Amino acid sequence: MNRFTPGREVVVVGVGLHPFGRFRDKDLATLARDAVLESLKDCDVQWRDIQVAYFGHVYYHGMSVGETALASLGLTGIPIINVENACSSGSTAFWQAYWGITSGMYDLALAFGAEKVPGGPVTVTAADSPERFIGGDHMMAGYALRMRRYMSETGAPASALAQVTVKARQNASLNPYAHRKETYTVEDVLSSRPIADPLTLYQCCPTSEGSAAAVLCARDALGSYGLDDSRAVTVAAAALTSGNYNGRGSDHSAFSPYRTEPAAIAAYEMSGLGPEDVDLVQVHDAATIGELQQIEALQLTPKGEAWKATAEGRTALGGDLPVNTDGGLLAMGHPFGATGIRMVHETVTQLRGEAGPRQVANARVGLAQCSGAGDVTTVQLFKR
Repeated sequence: MNRFTPGREVVVVGVGLHPFGRFRDKDLATLARDAVLESLKDCDVQWRDIQVAYFGHVYYHGMSVGETALASLGLTGIPIINVENACSSGSTAFWQAYWGITSGMYDLALAFGAEKVPGGPVTVTAADSPERFIGGDHMMAGYALRMRRYMSETGAPASALAQVTVKARQNASLNPYAHRKETYTVEDVLSSRPIADPLTLYQCCPTSEGSAAAVLCARDALGSYGLDDSRAVTVAAAALTSGNYNGRGSDHSAFSPYRTEPAAIAAYEMSGLGPEDVDLVQVHDAATIGELQQIEALQLTPKGEAWKATAEGRTALGGDLPVNTDGGLLAMGHPFGATGIRMVHETVTQLRGEAGPRQVANARVGLAQCSGAGDVTTVQLFKR
């Protein structure tokens, strides 16, 4: 794998988030614009000062959707790049903004994402793909296979998997942006409607609508724009990987859970930080098993032991390894283009000490991991 050396230090100066949920009276452009305006307001940056914008989305809402979303702000002639990279579309847009600044091309960049995901099962292959006829296209079927194998190999009880949802909903109950704020017991989770054995309804993330945005700046350019350094959060690393050949027949992350490791290793090397330095983490938890296997792949717990950390309360807000502090996909929902930048929003908010009742005490280093079809994985590290 190529190793790239960052140049200028990059910081996040503004974040914005539109609540996640269902908004039938708003089109995609309106959702996206609202988050962008919040991010600009958050750092007191003028739209005319943004030099480049990257927009993450998956579902088709016409060509050049990023331009459409920003048109109401007034198009200024800057490059606007539309990014589709499965569930990692938003985090890939952020990755591109980071490298555009650290390489010296730009001083000030916008990364934003939005989605209106249709209801029902999510498909990831072409309409004529054989996988649609043999069940391989159904994301939750893949997660269910992972979950069954994980439980068999590690001895994890179903209750430990259900506790991931219980924790997520408790966090979301403190988050006004979350799609699902209802809290559940382990028994509620296990008795909810079966989706793909052993996954039940409450162990699967809802499909959702929403948007998120982040403004990035070179630290050496903060003074040029009159930006407040005291609220700036440093991007310590931004890594992006995708799949390679897998002799088991699929490189999809639903079937190859530990493919996050190469991105994690690259991010740790880039930042000079290690798993022991991480104070809080946001991971891609489209299903409960996803959270457990991602934190293992990030080397935050030994393989096969994340379920123990969950059962012991270590991944809760008051634990030593708080995971998905805003509720994660399981409670926030998963508007694909927005999810990765939503993770940035939560991490930055936590590191600023502005998360209110869900604030993690003394948080200095945060990690955001997002993965998607094609085994696309991003890992980003942030620090104060």
